[in-house]
Amino acid sequence: MPLVYDNIENYLIEGLEEALEVSYRSDFCVGYFNLRGWKKVADYIDKWSGEENNRCRLMVGMQKPPKDMLKDFLSFKKGEILDLKTAVKLKKQIAEEFKEQLTIGVPSNDDEIYLQKLSKQIKEKKVVFKLYLKTTLHAKLYLLFRDDKRNPINGFLGSSNLTLSGIEGQGELNVDVVEQDATTKLAKWFDDRWNDRLSIDISQELAEVIDNSWASEKPIPPYYIYLKIAYHLAREARAGLNEFNVPEVFRNDLLDFQQNAVQIAAHHLNNRGGVLIGDVVGLGKTITATALAKIFKDDFFMEVLILCPKNLVSMWEMYNNKYFLNAKIVSISEAQKVLPKLPRYRLIIIDESHNLRNREGLRYKAIQEYIRKNDSKVILLSATPYNKSYLDLSNQLRLFIQEDKDLGIRPERYLESIGGEVQFRANFQYHVRSLPAFEKSEFIDDWRELMRLFLVRRTRSFIKQNYADTDEKDGRKYLTFANGSRSYFPDRLPKKVEYEFNANDPDDQYAKLYSDQVIEIINELNLPRYGLANYLAHELQENLPTNYTNYTNKKGISEIRVIRGQKSSRIPCPYFIWFTKRSFSTLELLSSNSQISKKNLPLL
Repeated sequence: MPLVYDNIENYLIEGLEEALEVSYRSDFCVGYFNLRGWKKVADYIDKWSGEENNRCRLMVGMQKPPKDMLKDFLSFKKGEILDLKTAVKLKKQIAEEFKEQLTIGVPSNDDEIYLQKLSKQIKEKKVVFKLYLKTTLHAKLYLLFRDDKRNPINGFLGSSNLTLSGIEGQGELNVDVVEQDATTKLAKWFDDRWNDRLSIDISQELAEVIDNSWASEKPIPPYYIYLKIAYHLAREARAGLNEFNVPEVFRNDLLDFQQNAVQIAAHHLNNRGGVLIGDVVGLGKTITATALAKIFKDDFFMEVLILCPKNLVSMWEMYNNKYFLNAKIVSISEAQKVLPKLPRYRLIIIDESHNLRNREGLRYKAIQEYIRKNDSKVILLSATPYNKSYLDLSNQLRLFIQEDKDLGIRPERYLESIGGEVQFRANFQYHVRSLPAFEKSEFIDDWRELMRLFLVRRTRSFIKQNYADTDEKDGRKYLTFANGSRSYFPDRLPKKVEYEFNANDPDDQYAKLYSDQVIEIINELNLPRYGLANYLAHELQENLPTNYTNYTNKKGISEIRVIRGQKSSRIPCPYFIWFTKRSFSTLELLSSNSQISKKNLPLL
């Protein structure tokens, strides 16, 4: 009576291991092969020499997951046989599919060891892989050859593929076959298919896949890792550059870096409903936004509304007329009054969007309500989107992002700091991949990952390094317009300005300003308004939000302002240094009778 291996009472892997222990060769035919499943039998086969009669032959008949195989089967004509050209093409495709399998799940040290062993076994011909491509083949057969005159072949026939789940993880139905006539016929059946011209050897391809994967024994150069990280980080930019074209009317007016910004921003706007163009001052955010709006007006027939400060209305009118945007321009100061009366505009440009950092303001709420009511896409423009805290960024994003919207990413650093997602769900009601979840984080890595989805921002140094050419005559950097004209970067050359003062003259205001006593007093100032957290009780400081303590960073700036303000004034010393209501909210009397020392002169 045959023995049943159902992976419930009897596990197929146990039967295979027992048979492999006394075998010198094996033939496996399976429908699906999992590289990681190989490690269950690898140690037994590793003992073989790799000679013709001392190796494992493994034939794979169906190489795709069941849902893909069903799709192909329904499109495969009855009786159709693959030609050799198609078979070779499939050989390359299947090697790539095996490569994808290598990246499924979290790799372990054990996986790495056995995949390296598999590559070595292939090179030593201890195992040979073939793809049977003549017809669809879904057989599962395991034949093991041993030195036994009565039962030279031990077979296993049934439903189990050579995968972790097939040989031990899930319920299957297999039986052993030991009757000599039956095993001889099964061996002939295997040989006929193994030797078919459309049974193609893929051993070398599999070894190359392993050697080029994370399991490779060859160390990966750090530069390659850097390139791979850069490739993945740039996927948003690459997508935008391929999806959208800059309108012809802008080709001669936009520099290369501006055209790229338009294309990348278009990708963000189209996929996420909003984008923040945050290039530094002077890099052309206005014309970039105009070109972006032109794309969505022409390609998606969207009506354009521009909200901007009153002093920028005339500038936007010029761009509107020049590029035929047909936009409605409204001063942002009139938003509360005008927006409720306007028809639907599906695309809104908000210039100087950093002025909308306070989501409790009436103007903010009026604009947010209009955007949500009309389901408008939003282009935000700001050279300074971040001012005091990360909430400055999230409040601008909240104009077009709903609280419950799934962003597809989580604040990983913050979750790690509080003990994981379970702890987050225990403390908060909103989704872990929402904007409110990111607002809980004070980790810059979390905000970088979030803004990567919405922000397009370049600095002058970035443009100079990546887009500029060098003039061979004088070495100056420049950008080239489409018409061939050049725009040179200005050279910033620091110049030394010298002035004289008499340290012994009691009427010399500069001498008094730089006295040892003045410098010491300024250095000892507490400046309460810019370090309020330092005056709280210790137990209150522990629970203080991080952004409150950031104010202490302004102390040094304030001290410099004291000296600069005094230098620019005409008030003589000994003097009052007046801390104005705007800056310091206190009054200090500084008297100076000490001598001037050059070591106290600050670099301003």
